[in-house]
Amino acid sequence: MAAIQKLLNVALPPLSFVLLLTLMLPILLFKILLHVKQLVCTDENMENKVVLITGAASGIGEQLAYAYGNRGALLSLVDIRMDKLVAVADKARSLGSPDVTIIHADVSKLQDCHRFVDQTVNHFGRLDCLVNNAGIGWVSGFEDWNNDDSQFTPIMDVNFWGSVYGTLCAIPHLKTSKGRIIVISSVLAWFPLPIRTSIYNASKAALISYYETLRIELGGAIGITIVTPGLIKTDLGLRVIEEDENMGKIPMVSASELAESIVKSACKGDMRLTEPSWMKVLLPLKVLYPQVVDWAFRFMFGIPSKETNSRTKGHSLTERKPE
Repeated sequence: MAAIQKLLNVALPPLSFVLLLTLMLPILLFKILLHVKQLVCTDENMENKVVLITGAASGIGEQLAYAYGNRGALLSLVDIRMDKLVAVADKARSLGSPDVTIIHADVSKLQDCHRFVDQTVNHFGRLDCLVNNAGIGWVSGFEDWNNDDSQFTPIMDVNFWGSVYGTLCAIPHLKTSKGRIIVISSVLAWFPLPIRTSIYNASKAALISYYETLRIELGGAIGITIVTPGLIKTDLGLRVIEEDENMGKIPMVSASELAESIVKSACKGDMRLTEPSWMKVLLPLKVLYPQVVDWAFRFMFGIPSKETNSRTKGHSLTERKPE
């Protein structure tokens, strides 16, 4: 077995390189054909389709409610902040949604996820699209840890399990309607920045791994669109800029612009969406030149090398609140 492993270590890298060169042109042609097909084919008509959106009381979720309302979709809006949902529902109706129902729920609780899916199906009779948007952000890193896991576990409970629970409850209904799941991850999932958001980044990376696997397991029965936004003008995005002035140099996208892009991408049946699109170039940079990227981060964010002393703490955890 050891000999086989050594052989694979030596032989596979050059063989893989040759295979990539051989397949590059056919794959490029295939992607061009897919793009042409998207241009020719009409987008999915969302009129009277049932869309369930979690975290719909503000930010990206709120704007998604308006974007789908504009297209005549029937909306089920879920959030833990019921008072804000009322105003969002009223505006979505005024924009063109024929019917909007609002549900108070905590996505980190499995029983709540069962309930909001069941209430949606009981109200509308079907479910066509689940948008897993609910999430919290917490600007804190390893240096803030005070030996208490309660300060970090809510991030994974809401950002990861909050999407997984809702998805598992919705899958039987989405299979019937041949529907779609939209999950909001982040560019930070595959291009993490040293801005003291390590647990947040990990929760978003877990989403990508889970839904990429789920797509294969479902075998095409349900469409899945994974969204990886960059810096968005929401409460979390603004708080990140407050924490590190370097982040203020990165152009921000408004939540309404992002929502429009998400709906258009999902209606085309896209598997992935990165917004703004220029951030796609960051992934090959990270894969091909990891040492250069790490050095650039240390230089940009003023992180000392291993030979120097550790960076002094700049903030206390009590100054931060979840989104």
